[in-house]
Amino acid sequence: MVGGGIFAVLGEAVSLAHSATVIAFLFAGIVAILTSYSYAKLSVKFQSKGGTVSFIDEAFGHNYLSGSVNFMLWLSYLVTISLYAVAFSSYSQVLFLDNATKFFNHFFICFAIILPLLINLVSASFVSKSETFIVIIKVVLLILIIVVSYSYLDFDRLSPKHWEGSISIFIAGMIIFVAYEGFELIANSAEDIKNPKSNLPKAFYFSVVLVIILYLLIAITSIGTVSEDKLLEAKDYALAIAAKPALGDIGFTIVSITALLATFSAINATIYGNGRLGYILAMDGELPNVFNKQRNNIPTLSVIITAFFSLILANSIDLAQIAIIGSASFLLIFFIVNIAALKLYKIINANRFILILSCIISFMALITLLIHTYKTDINAVIVFFSFVLISILFELIYGRFIRKHMFNRPYKKKE
Repeated sequence: MVGGGIFAVLGEAVSLAHSATVIAFLFAGIVAILTSYSYAKLSVKFQSKGGTVSFIDEAFGHNYLSGSVNFMLWLSYLVTISLYAVAFSSYSQVLFLDNATKFFNHFFICFAIILPLLINLVSASFVSKSETFIVIIKVVLLILIIVVSYSYLDFDRLSPKHWEGSISIFIAGMIIFVAYEGFELIANSAEDIKNPKSNLPKAFYFSVVLVIILYLLIAITSIGTVSEDKLLEAKDYALAIAAKPALGDIGFTIVSITALLATFSAINATIYGNGRLGYILAMDGELPNVFNKQRNNIPTLSVIITAFFSLILANSIDLAQIAIIGSASFLLIFFIVNIAALKLYKIINANRFILILSCIISFMALITLLIHTYKTDINAVIVFFSFVLISILFELIYGRFIRKHMFNRPYKKKE
């Protein structure tokens, strides 16, 4: 879950929340931990590799709503891949080039997506094996930066007297919410976890709490050691600048390399994960049969299609818009998952009050983000609603005129 998102969104958070960036990350973390409760309860009851897809189908059945949401989920992962790719490009340019250019920006974006695509097509097992190793490296390096930077902290920069208004802080938290995206993928491993009734909730809560703590410490380190002007000047690679006071240019290089590892591994894993999601949706008849073609247990065409559309998005939308669209997309999906959990609260033996709170907060977060974005960057809102409209139209057209004439063996869920 500690993916490449934090390297991409830190600058966005600082530009909105300023010295209250720590609180912005906390707000986003609260939404994540409440939603993880829904996921934990649903995962224990409905253990399936389908994860989010299975929960929506269980709550609402196979209909236009569930089909539209499931397709929206697939689109949302394209956005996260784009986010990681743009962040990879930003850190690559600042590390390897003296001056950033449009050509090299697009070059590094394409490299960051095409190479993981080739890796996925050659060896899917390499993705899972390398991911654990890379996660350990990036967490250790981030902790190192946090520890060595402690003596350089200026706590006055974190003082509430420098904070922006509460609405701005909350909005910043929702824009960077995409950095917490990832915990929901634990649900896809439910069938493989021993003693799921006990271990699944632990996995959800531990991962989310751990990431909240790590992000808060990173935010404290960044705001407390570097002036806001410098962080905003280096907005797209703000975390690398934050390592300079304690470790100088070596720290800058270490964080930049860590960012490249983190974003590259996140792209690698997300291309694979979205390829599998496309395969599952195709097996359920919610995507065309071309998505369920496999070779050596790799959904080759699904993976290629995922990478292709990610390339288009990453090369056509800027980082700020990608972060907003990604956060809004996952807030919408998580709101629907919370609704699904509330609908099934008796079956999954969940606390109704917590689920109602999760629904309210995730909905408020989404609406607040969209209203603010409408006032500041209407193009991002247009793209987001275009995604929603495409999802609905795809399900209406495909579901009505094509799928009903097809015979698909449904994906078998574990009882």
